[in-house]
Amino acid sequence: MASAEAGRVSADEVLVDRLRSGDEQAFVDLVRRWSPGMLRLARHHVSSDASAEDVVQEAWLGVLEGLDRFEGRLSLRTYVFTIVVNRAKTRGVREHRAVPLPLTMPGPPSADAATGPVVDPDRFQGPDGSYPGHWTSAGQPQAWHQPENRAVARETMSLVERALDDLPERQRIVVTLRDVHGLSSDEVCGLLDLTAVNQRMLLHRGRSALRAVLEGYYRG
Repeated sequence: MASAEAGRVSADEVLVDRLRSGDEQAFVDLVRRWSPGMLRLARHHVSSDASAEDVVQEAWLGVLEGLDRFEGRLSLRTYVFTIVVNRAKTRGVREHRAVPLPLTMPGPPSADAATGPVVDPDRFQGPDGSYPGHWTSAGQPQAWHQPENRAVARETMSLVERALDDLPERQRIVVTLRDVHGLSSDEVCGLLDLTAVNQRMLLHRGRSALRAVLEGYYRG
């Protein structure tokens, strides 16, 4: 873990030096890689996609303006995403104050709050099984092999992206931050003001939903 942390710090130092020196390509690459996750994160706090896009643009300007003050206590990615959250929260508060009261009344419970099983219970052994609560032979997940055909691989990635977009909002954000952008559970909890238990629950539900979609695809 110490070696991985040292590698992260070294990579961040190189990237920050490139950005500070005005390396346009380094900045363009960063914007391309991180902006989709930043948009999802911003959308969690504001009222529209257009507002989220504005927040992300403002955040990137804030990153450039604040590079000289970046001290490396956080990873560069966490530093950037924290700027997004702060800008989005500020904008979200302004938008909330501008919305008439009837439109701010709570609606039906979010799908994120669902408490039902995320995997079909029939895939697990019942109390009479040899190993109650464990997978049945038919229900046990099977290993998948990445397709070698590039067209099929692209189709698979497109399927994953659509399935990710179909997740409830908080699940989508947590899965994106953890599995797409590689943030740690502590970083995600800090960014989204989640408890460790809630973060694990959202991640588990999101991953289970994605796996169900992929499982159906591979079986087909």
